[in-house]
This record gives sequence, structure tokens and C-alpha cells, in this order.
Amino acid sequence: MDRLGDSELNMVSSQRNSGLAVQSPKTTSFLSSLLPQSKKPPARPTLQPSVSSPTQSVTALPLKKEAANNQKAKEVVTAPKEAKAVQNVLGVPGSTEANLARQRRLQERKELLSKGSLQSIEKKSESVDVDTDVRSETHSDSGDALTRVLGAGTLGGNDKPEQPFIVLSQDEYGEHHSSIMHCRVDCSGRRVASLDVDGVIKVWSIDGIMQTKASSISKSALLSLEWATKRDRLLLLGSEVGTVRLYDTEAKKNLCEIGIADDMPRILSLACNPSGTSFVCSAAAANSPSNVEPVIPGSGEYGGNQVAGKLLLWDTKTMKQQLQYSLEPVPIAINCTSFNHNGNLLVTGAADGFIRLFDMQQHQCAMSWRAHKGEVYSVDFSYDENAVYSIGEDGKFIQWNIHKSGQKVLEYSLPPDATGPFMLSGYSGYKQVQFPRGRLFAFDSEGNYMLTCSSTGGVIYKLNNGGGMESCLSLGGHKAPVVTVDWSTAVECGTCVTASMDGKIRLTTLLAQKS
Repeated sequence: MDRLGDSELNMVSSQRNSGLAVQSPKTTSFLSSLLPQSKKPPARPTLQPSVSSPTQSVTALPLKKEAANNQKAKEVVTAPKEAKAVQNVLGVPGSTEANLARQRRLQERKELLSKGSLQSIEKKSESVDVDTDVRSETHSDSGDALTRVLGAGTLGGNDKPEQPFIVLSQDEYGEHHSSIMHCRVDCSGRRVASLDVDGVIKVWSIDGIMQTKASSISKSALLSLEWATKRDRLLLLGSEVGTVRLYDTEAKKNLCEIGIADDMPRILSLACNPSGTSFVCSAAAANSPSNVEPVIPGSGEYGGNQVAGKLLLWDTKTMKQQLQYSLEPVPIAINCTSFNHNGNLLVTGAADGFIRLFDMQQHQCAMSWRAHKGEVYSVDFSYDENAVYSIGEDGKFIQWNIHKSGQKVLEYSLPPDATGPFMLSGYSGYKQVQFPRGRLFAFDSEGNYMLTCSSTGGVIYKLNNGGGMESCLSLGGHKAPVVTVDWSTAVECGTCVTASMDGKIRLTTLLAQKS
């Protein structure tokens, strides 16, 4: 520019006004589109003091620079398509106040660049330092645009509420080859015992590497399974021929087998007292509805399916019967049992639709009430043990106040695939039907969330204090209906266990997000 002749200078002087008119808003927009790749310009003559706009900064330049500016401005006007392409890639608007300073610096730089330099800059636009740009544009709209274009790693942003749990891992245990009946985690949260309809028992570790520790096949069909509380290496197994077996999972052998009742051969439920001194055993008559055609719910004088049964208390050390509980109004089959934390209370759900609460110190039934139309499939105490939850054949999930003789606190209708009977279809019209045997629901460590079954995996519901429930997390991963669940809270990261009719068991490790 210093070698310009006098004729060129005269021409520039005469075109000064037209040169200023070329600096149109389109040019400013194009320049601002390149803001993220601006760098410090090389040393140059000092400009006039502060300017208030990009146009004024051009007028403050020496005459020779104005000539270059006029030539450059005309070249810039001919490249609107290139400007739009760069601006679309970077997603940066050029008219925000936060970018005015960058616009001025860039215009100064553009005054010294040739058309070839401009094309070089456009090629470099794809290799801009993203981290530097995002930091510099944090409080502007351009920062948001860059984040969207570059695929920032947040899932959903603020569109969805924060999930109560983070899924850390999901693993599958596939050693069973038939439908699962029971699947329980031991007290330490390190091992799982599972039982399928073919009488195969598997004991496997879940801390670290998933590995089978013990395996056994029963000659007679098994109907119930429970971990011993004090010596958690022991399993209680109930059969359909009236026997209870004590199995040592470390020695991998049966320690003993006792006969319960000849006239009540089906051991439907087992529950160990947390004190470790005793266990309760539910025995039912041979015509239990689990292997016959389903009966219409509510049939019989008291509703449900009228199947005779007994509830017995056994000593764990001597393996001898201590007493038989009275079941009113008629001896009925008990489908499910559960102790409270200290073993002073026992809640049961029966085939007649009644829930019975037993005082284990007085060895008698403290209260009972009609809970469901049809059988009661699963029962458990609430976290504070002021209430009892139940799932029945009628598809209802109900919370009961035990201090007011079974007053209903919450009632929620669950989907059919959460309560059973469970059905698996095959080729040529084949259908396999399974009635509930294992646990149908389980709670987290604080009793605020509940895990249930579904046709494709477990579903976690949030129990609202004001009543009602809402689904908050679907675990999924199953190709067959889930028939039983468990939720171990022995360690900080809770483990959800879901077992399905195709013999697959999935373990989902969850980390609760503290609010």
C-alpha cells in the first residue's frame, strides 16, 4: 500500500464517500460470523482514539488504509454465500452487543487481508478451538448455538426432570433354562439364590464378577425359597411333597429334610424370623390353584379361592415344630408371608383375599381384614412399619394402616403384567401360564420407591406422600414377562433383580441421587 502512486491516491480521495457506503450491514454480518476464529492482529500503526461503531473505525484510518478498505469491502460484498456457510457451521449471530469489540478488531484485521487470506480463514473455521469459544460466549446467544451444533453431552437438558436414580450397570445371568419362580438376594447383598420351575437351584455372586457358587437339582418340584437370616449361607427350600429342606450353599449339600404335613403337601411360603431362632411355613392342600385352571376371583363365601391350609412355626436349631397358628374364619392357604424388622410381627396374605397380622410374642392373630377381591399374591411392611402393602389378584396395589385395623391409605391399579397370571406365547399357538409365586414388589432403602414386574423388565414407581404413585424409571432388558423381583439395599449402590419366564435374570445397579 505504501507504493501506491499519486493517481491512485487521487482516485481513492474522490471515492472516499462511495467507499464508506460500501460498508453495509451485510458486510458487518459477514465479519461477525468469523468472530470465534479471530486472533490478535499483527502490529500496526496506532489508530485514532475510541470509536463508537464499526463504520466510524473505518473513517479514522489514514487515507492509504482507506484505499485498501474500499477494495476489500467490494470484494467482501461478492461473497455472501461463503459468509452464510461459515455462519451456519458456527451458529454465531453477529449483531449482539457482546460481540461489538470482536467486530471492531476483526474489521481492523480485514483491512489488511487480501481475498486469498479470507479464503484461508474460512478453511480454518472448522478447526476452531471449541473450548475457548464456548468459554468466551458463555453469557451470549452464540454460546448456546455452538453447544447445540457440537452436540454437548447433556441428555435432554432441562426438558426432563432429574431422574431419582443413575443406572450404573446392567448384567444378565443366564444359567437357568426354564421360567424363574423365586429370586432372592441374601442379607449381605453379595449373593443371589434363584429357583426355576424345573427344580434347579442356583446360588451366584454379584459382588464383582458374576459367578455361580453352587448348583443343585431337586428330585421333587420346589415351590418356595428363603435365605436363613443369621447363617446366610443356608437356604430353606419348600417342596410340593410336604417337605422343607435346609441347604448349605458353601458345602453344596442338604443338611436336613423334614416332613411338614402329610395332608398339606404343598409348601407355598417360607419366612425366617430376623432373630434367626425360628421360621414360619405355609402348607396347603394338594388342589392348590397354582396347577389347576384359575377360579373366578371372589368365589366362595369369603371371596378368593377356598383352598385349605396351615401356618406353622418351626424352631431353626432343632428343626421341630413349635405351634400351629389359628386361621379364622376358616383354615385357608397362606400365599405369602413377611416379618417386620425385629420379628415381633408377621403379615400374611391368603387365598381368601384376607390379610392377617400376627403377634409373634403372643402367638396369635392380632387383626385381619378383607384386602382384595381374589387372592393376595404378595405382602410386605412399609419402611416405618406403620403400614402394610399388598398386591392381589384384582390387580390392586394397596397400602393399609395397621394401627386402624387395616384402614386403606392408598390404592393404585397396576397393569396386568405386574400382577399375573403371567403368560408366555410360543410357536404353533403354544402358551405357558404361570401364577405368581415369588415377590411381586420390593422397596428401596428408604421406602420411597417400589420395584414391580412388567412384560419387558422392572418398573420403579415413586410413592407420593400425598397419595398416588408415578412411574419414574423403566429398567427393561427382558424379552419375556418378569415374574418376580427383589431390591437389595445392603450396599450404597442398590441392586435391582428382575427374573423372567425365559430363565433370564437381570441385575441393575442403581445409585440414588440425593436431592
